[in-house]
This record gives sequence, structure tokens and C-alpha cells, in this order.
Amino acid sequence: MRDDTPADSPTLEQLGEFAVIDRLVRGRRQPAAVELGPGDDAAVVSIGGGRTVISTDMLVQDRHFRLDWSTPHDVGRKAIAQNAADIEAMGARPVSFVVGFGAPAKTLAGWAASLADGLWHEAGRIGAGIVGGDMVHCPQWVVSVTVLGDLDGRAPVLRSGARSGSVLAVTGELGRSGAGYELWHNGIEGFDELRRRHLVPAPPYGQGAAAAAAGAQAMIDISDGLVADLRHVAQASGVGIEVSTAALATDRDALAAAAAAVGADPLSWVLGGGEDHALVACFPDAVPPGWRVIGRVTDGPARVLIDGEEWTGYAGWQSFAQ
Repeated sequence: MRDDTPADSPTLEQLGEFAVIDRLVRGRRQPAAVELGPGDDAAVVSIGGGRTVISTDMLVQDRHFRLDWSTPHDVGRKAIAQNAADIEAMGARPVSFVVGFGAPAKTLAGWAASLADGLWHEAGRIGAGIVGGDMVHCPQWVVSVTVLGDLDGRAPVLRSGARSGSVLAVTGELGRSGAGYELWHNGIEGFDELRRRHLVPAPPYGQGAAAAAAGAQAMIDISDGLVADLRHVAQASGVGIEVSTAALATDRDALAAAAAAVGADPLSWVLGGGEDHALVACFPDAVPPGWRVIGRVTDGPARVLIDGEEWTGYAGWQSFAQ
């Protein structure tokens, strides 16, 4: 590759995803229409007197999905669900999606149609649509989705709003996708619901807006893992976060049999498993229906403690880890 980058420049793997993002966006000037740029679950842009929430995410074959595990329909549903969850985490409502699809030329047209059916199926569950996109020749499948959301006149809920003394609550189920992945990876049959949840996540649609209406101070989509994503909130807000594993017993117990079959600790899936796309938020006092309290917000330093201790287990997905 012809470039003037120094030969000793670190690699993406050496820096890690978030350090790379920081280097890419640091010092960039945004136009006046951008109310919120990179650094949260989604951006906020003023358009025509209103505010639009925007996010983009990609799925790459054999990195984010496998076609010997997932049907094309599953892939389409997953692509929409994970992007919609980012909009939910801002307290907004997903309204439309734009999809880019790359695939080898010999891909069966019926598979592309099944992918589109999956995209429309999941978008239809939240009253949204696919409004455009692009197709290109590619060595493997790549699905890139951009989602636009509406705040319905509310302010966005950011990662940076958590305050000491608030309660920490979650909506949705934790650890299911991580458990499903291990079951697939180890060729363990049965546990159909867990295996299915790895292929198609189940975000708690509508709960992002409900949290915003209830006064949520900070919120994030659990995409990388509960501990990893809470660390983003702690760092952005400058607070400590304490999680009680007793409050996560329902999730842990639901995974116990699968964990025994794999030889794993179910708590590691609850705390470190990503791709559940549940939501976790901080509230000043009472939480809305459908949410359960799992901890509290404290004064800094910015860190996440599990039962009063630093978590030393697997803490979540790393994009450039091998």
C-alpha cells in the first residue's frame, strides 16, 4: 500500500477499537447542525427544525455471523435489531433504515431475497421501513445498516448523565447470546432458545423511550457486554458504578444448565457476554415498568465494581482482537 504512514505506526489490534476511534475523531470540527457527534450510541443532527438520531453498524461474515449457523433471514433480522438498539439507547424511536449489502457474484439471488425479508421482518416489528441502500460485489457477505430515529421532542439520553446516588437498572435479558454462541461453537444440541438468541437478538423495543420519559439520566445498549458497556457510562459520567450479582440471579439461573453443558460459569455470560442488546440505564429514583434494579451509581473514580470488587473475568467484545 502506498502511503506516508510511518513504518512503526501501531496496528488497529495494538491500539484497540476505542483508542482508534479517538485518534480518528480527535480535533475534528463538526458543523453547527451536529448536536452530538461520535462518542455515544448514536449521533444527533438538527434537520429542518427537528432532531434526527443516526447510527451505523456492520456485520461481516465469519466475524459477526456464520451462514452455516444462520439463515439469510436471521442475518437480516440481526442487522436491524442491533442498529435499532442503538437508537433505543438514546431514548429515541427507530423510524427507517438504509442498508448496504456486499456479497460474492455467485451468491444465490434467493439468499439475497431472504436477507431482505429478514430486514423487513424485524423493521416491521417496530413500525419502521427499509428506505434505500446499495449492493456491491464483495469476497464475503457484509451487511452495513444505517438507522435514523426520532426523539419525539425529547432530549437524547447520553452516556454522560449518570449521577452519584442514582439507581442502575436493566431491561431485557442478559447472557443469552453469549451462551448461545458457546453452544453453537461447541456443537452442543438442545437449548434451542439460547442458540436462537445468538442468531437473532431480542432488544426490548420501546423501552428506550419509556426510560427517557421516566427521567433516565444515562443509558447504553448492551452490545459488547454489561461490564464493558457500563465502563463507558462510568468514564463518560465520571462516576463509579456498583453491580449486585444477587440482582442478576434470574439471568444466571436461566443459563445454569447450558453453562454446565459447556463447562462455563454462567455469570461470565451475564457480565461479559455481548450482543443481547438489552438496555441499562441510571435513574434518579423509581424505575419504569419492565426495568429491574441491579446496582447503584456512586462517586468516582470512574470504574465498575461487581459485588464491591473489580471484575477480573471476561469483560466484553473487542473488535480487533484475534
